[in-house]
Amino acid sequence: MKLTNKRVLLTGATGGIGSALARQLAAKGANLILVGRNQSKLGALLHQISRGESVTPAQHLSLCADLSQPDDIEALHRQCLTWRDQGITIDMLINNAGSNEFAYLAQRSSEAITRELQLNLLAPILLCQKAMSWLNRPGQIMNIGSTFGAIGYPGYTTYCAGKAGLYRFSEALNRELSDSGITVQYLGPRATDTDLNDQRVTELNQQLGNKTDSPEAVATAIVHSLEQETPARWLGWPEKLFVRLNQLIPKVVTASIRKQHATITDFARKLP
Repeated sequence: MKLTNKRVLLTGATGGIGSALARQLAAKGANLILVGRNQSKLGALLHQISRGESVTPAQHLSLCADLSQPDDIEALHRQCLTWRDQGITIDMLINNAGSNEFAYLAQRSSEAITRELQLNLLAPILLCQKAMSWLNRPGQIMNIGSTFGAIGYPGYTTYCAGKAGLYRFSEALNRELSDSGITVQYLGPRATDTDLNDQRVTELNQQLGNKTDSPEAVATAIVHSLEQETPARWLGWPEKLFVRLNQLIPKVVTASIRKQHATITDFARKLP
């Protein structure tokens, strides 16, 4: 699908990947609806992607919403219906909003676990369901996951659970909507240099030799997958290999991670 003049609703727009993706989509000629929790950051990003362009009032829009809150999801849905009635229709939904916390399960509160699963899994599921009433046909849904959606990793138990659930949900929904004109995609980045990772995670990745991608590189991969309508894609090498190995011979991946376990534990015990 060509992105020129397509209306794209992007959640998590002011994060590292989200803001890089917003800039690249705008450069491709897409019309954006930016969704994020911080109104001032949304305004700054909206100004940035509109700078130097001849922009009509409805070309790029924004909406402040916290998708960890069910009421805000419902408010976003109602606004999309209002835009539809005003002739502002949406061609693509990109579920990019997400969060993670590097900690062992025993260290985490039940409230933090609930918030993380709400944002990483329940919110995109609900938005996909609601999009059925306002998404154009043909239309696209892109769910941004993680390599950890296919590889269980210490310190990210609930993050792995949420992203794994999002992957299977995306696969199932794509098959469910096969005759509807809507395609559903999943993209799993590896470690990415964003503010979601605190200093412990950065140092851990450096010590273990884990490669980290820039938000711009991930955004470029997302744009390419949208244009090619790739059903599922995993980023990075050897991460793509480990995803396949974990499906076919999981004990090989378990043995590899076990060698890292003491180091992971040391960093998880440090204060953020």
